[in-house]
Amino acid sequence: MFLLKIYKMKKQAFITIAFLVFATSFCQQNNLNLIVGTYTKACQSDGIYTYSFDTTTADFKLKSKTENIFNPSYVTISSDNKFLYSVNEDANESSISSFGFNSETGKLTFLNHQNSRGANPCYIINDSKNVIVANYTGGSIAVFEKNNDGTIAPAKQVLQQYGSGPNEKRQKSPHVHMVQFSPDKKFVFANDLGKDKMYIYKYNATSETKVLDSKDSISVKPGSGPRHLTFSPNGKIVYLLQELDGTLSIYKNYKGTLTKLDETTVVASDFKGDISAADIHISPDGRFLYATNRGTANDISCFEIQKDGRLLFKERTSTLGKGPRNFTIDPTGNFLLVGHQYTNNIVIFKINKQTGSLTDSGKSINMCSPVCLLFTK
Repeated sequence: MFLLKIYKMKKQAFITIAFLVFATSFCQQNNLNLIVGTYTKACQSDGIYTYSFDTTTADFKLKSKTENIFNPSYVTISSDNKFLYSVNEDANESSISSFGFNSETGKLTFLNHQNSRGANPCYIINDSKNVIVANYTGGSIAVFEKNNDGTIAPAKQVLQQYGSGPNEKRQKSPHVHMVQFSPDKKFVFANDLGKDKMYIYKYNATSETKVLDSKDSISVKPGSGPRHLTFSPNGKIVYLLQELDGTLSIYKNYKGTLTKLDETTVVASDFKGDISAADIHISPDGRFLYATNRGTANDISCFEIQKDGRLLFKERTSTLGKGPRNFTIDPTGNFLLVGHQYTNNIVIFKINKQTGSLTDSGKSINMCSPVCLLFTK
């Protein structure tokens, strides 16, 4: 009888421990780090913030933040989750910074910085070898080699653009607004808002001086101002969003050669006001494409992606704030988060995975000028 009682106690303890292990594992799978880059001049911000985010409930909690990091308006994380790189927009004194990242605590430890080799960098990407930055006001692309300890070396290649566009207010000079790897990492695409151009470069990761080698360029509608692009999951389609008129262009992509397939817009046919299209992303399941429009619209458009890559408009929804500069979708596809530059908040929307429709979750993160949102483990 005594031995049976001991056996039952051990069995119960085993079940309890197994349940706790399972629950902890489940919780860890559902909790991600949400890293937020900000502008620090317009309001009180310390730079880069790390939150825990539950992908089943949209609950969040601040884990860590930096101190006195100036205008880290765009960030990128290394594939091993150990290092983070940010731009620091500061006119002609602009730089890019490297940080060590502790994914458990969310803490960022400053490592070093380098001159960005162009004024006001606004986009940054990285792989195992290099960090590449788009300098908006400077109109240049700069490539920096990564050291083994996560620090960055001085720029080893700078591509300076020249020229202008027809919009005298916004296109007096080149404005490189984005650099992005193709999904196969064989090419880097770059958008120049000032020249109405999209550039395609062959990517030579280990080259000492010519990491980016010009392959082709695509001209878009004069005055449209290409800003951001995204790729279909298989890399065969490129979706290009133009800031100045809200055009959304669709291209077939074959080994870095683009052929125009179709064109639509994120602007309603009866809209009267200022247009300022901003960000564009595809849902994790590849079914829906979303794109934001700032200006006086402050909305987000949802399109269903057809089998041939064309887009079918589904709905247009208010982002419930002003200045939806950047947004992100959590990797489970449950929630879409919009960062508002001017109303100082991140609004969290629930995604209907069947229709793509967005509904307000009722939850939001209040913080100074959130302009870059990034999920990571």
